[in-house]
Amino acid sequence: MDWKLLATTFGAVFVAELGDKTQLATLSLSSGKVNRLSVFIGSASALVCTSLIAVLAGEIISRHVPPQYIRRGAGAIFIVLGLLYIFRKG
Repeated sequence: MDWKLLATTFGAVFVAELGDKTQLATLSLSSGKVNRLSVFIGSASALVCTSLIAVLAGEIISRHVPPQYIRRGAGAIFIVLGLLYIFRKG
């Protein structure tokens, strides 16, 4: 087990997920008199499934595209999205 990679991945995903629309949807689903355990299990399972898809896709893509290009592409996408959010109107 690569503990450094595990901690880095946890930190990146944890920070990225804070305050996003998924967390807000989970917050609204758990409000009121509902079974919060069901909401927790459902939202946690969804995050696990989307992470599994990302890991499998990353494995497949990395067979054909060098990792540095994947990292650069992901970085460029984050920069573009950040700029769009900063300069959007409304």
